[in-house]
Amino acid sequence: MKELFHSLQQRLNEIVVGQGAIAQGLIVALLAEGHVILEGVPGTAKTLLVKLLARLMAAEFRRIQLTPDILPADILGTSIFDFNSRTFRLRKGPIFTQVLLADEINRTPPKTQAALLEAMEERQVTLDGTTLPLSGLFWTVATQNPLEFEGTYPLPEAQLDRFLFKLVVPYPEATSERRMLENVLAGFEARNLDQLNLEPLITVEQVLAARQQVRQVHVEPAVLDYLLALVQATRQHSELLLGASPRAAVGWLRATQAQAWLEDRTYVTPEDVKAIATPLLQHRLILKPEAQLDGITISQVIQSILTKVAVPR
Repeated sequence: MKELFHSLQQRLNEIVVGQGAIAQGLIVALLAEGHVILEGVPGTAKTLLVKLLARLMAAEFRRIQLTPDILPADILGTSIFDFNSRTFRLRKGPIFTQVLLADEINRTPPKTQAALLEAMEERQVTLDGTTLPLSGLFWTVATQNPLEFEGTYPLPEAQLDRFLFKLVVPYPEATSERRMLENVLAGFEARNLDQLNLEPLITVEQVLAARQQVRQVHVEPAVLDYLLALVQATRQHSELLLGASPRAAVGWLRATQAQAWLEDRTYVTPEDVKAIATPLLQHRLILKPEAQLDGITISQVIQSILTKVAVPR
């Protein structure tokens, strides 16, 4: 089973060059049942990565291009009147899928953001008094541009906390970007994935089965105490206004199990805990105003916490 996920990551790296760390983060989050924010400037293959991942695991995929005029009903669905039968008929929205890409989530108003994030948390949608379950796989990846502020609605802290990871997508290195250009010269067209004749490498059923295996990965009491000590350190840090939530602690635990499982281990190590820290914490922690004025960054705080908390031996 693990070999299938290794092949999945390798195939992603072959097509989207230079974003190996992001591809791995997406797969870890998928196995840990956690939603993801992909943050990066336009043109860094955020959408392409998610579309490819959905294709390679034969999952139903829907994309929502979020704009200021998008309403909750545009995502969740609504009841429409059928004049032929003279009854109301439920029209399901794009959220009824397996892999959902919410493009530019910070460009849609809070009411629509809340509707989407409620469905992400509860894994169900209530329309006209009827509760409808979402897919067992249901996984949301949201993108956002860190540079545009005009006409955007930044996600509040309570909603950011519902995302397991925030993965910051960088520019590719020069060698990787050259390979990308060579692929384009060879005929690769990102807007036409059909030309790649992609064969699914894994099925949705296998992803769900892998998630159950991930939950069986052993966590020693000392490693669990280490994870908890890190969580507590975020809440007691002198430069932080807001630390990690209990939801973050649960997500951290699941993500470390997924990380260990992918590395073909039956147990979690302190290194797994540390490897997950930045993508798990960087969108949850809030600096105090005076720390911001001093030029301190969230990344520096996370590294200081990892340095100060004793690692179990």
